[in-house]
Amino acid sequence: MSSLDSLRSVGKPAIAAALSALERAPETPESIALLDAAYAAPIAHVVGLTGPPGVGKSTLAGALIRKLRAEGRRIAVIAVDPSSRKSGGALLGDRTRLQHDPEDAGIFVRSMAARDRLGGLAELSIAAMVLLRALYDLVILETVGVGQSETDVADSADTVVFCVQPGSGDSLQFMKAGIVEIPHLVVVTKSDMGAAAKRARADVEGALGLAEAADWPVEVLSLAALRSEGLEPLIAAIERRWAWLQEEGRLQRQRQAQARHWVMDSLRQRFGREGLKRAGEVTLPEGGSPFARLADLSRRLQR
Repeated sequence: MSSLDSLRSVGKPAIAAALSALERAPETPESIALLDAAYAAPIAHVVGLTGPPGVGKSTLAGALIRKLRAEGRRIAVIAVDPSSRKSGGALLGDRTRLQHDPEDAGIFVRSMAARDRLGGLAELSIAAMVLLRALYDLVILETVGVGQSETDVADSADTVVFCVQPGSGDSLQFMKAGIVEIPHLVVVTKSDMGAAAKRARADVEGALGLAEAADWPVEVLSLAALRSEGLEPLIAAIERRWAWLQEEGRLQRQRQAQARHWVMDSLRQRFGREGLKRAGEVTLPEGGSPFARLADLSRRLQR
């Protein structure tokens, strides 16, 4: 498997091959070494795009790619798709979901199948995200669609953007317990729908008013991605969030908490609650890789 330095110099074909190798054999010494190196050298801001299916997440991702690439930023996208019952693979591929130039070395898009995992993300999307955030300026995590049990993106992204579509009941979905706590930014898509868009925005702002106060005040924005209306305020809000995270060690603490959650969740998936109990307190040294720690705990529990 290629090293992190070689992936930076070779480009997209080598990155695609490395991700395929991680999917086939995520726990080999070579895979863990690559992930350890990537975890220790993050570059990107990881932005999660989530919301009900059909809300326009892919359209928004495509608009963000075009806008940010025009500014010279290198973008990676992990698009999590529904799964085929026959093959287990993704039903929709990146070429059908996101309009982008496949020859552009500054854009990398990877489709991953959700398979039978709840949470809105594919099982190996965390490893893919950690690798890509060491190689690109911005990583977009687009989930398969969010519901009350599909909140993994909150434990994976630095900034979560929740998309709401006017006139579809999405604002009621947003108000359900657990969902209102996910986002850092809320976007009302298809804002050119007029009164319905204004009503959806008011509903979301009302729901946020009932939520517990947080350190980061959630912003509600409106946009029409197909017309590129409202993109600049959204990008500005994302950048404000990124600057805020880098103050007072917030980003490091958030990513450390996420990494501990990944390890515990993986142990629970593999060994059940009793296995997690046998593992004892799961701790990570500051800056330590969760992948090496998970491999060590898994070996111990298998004895």
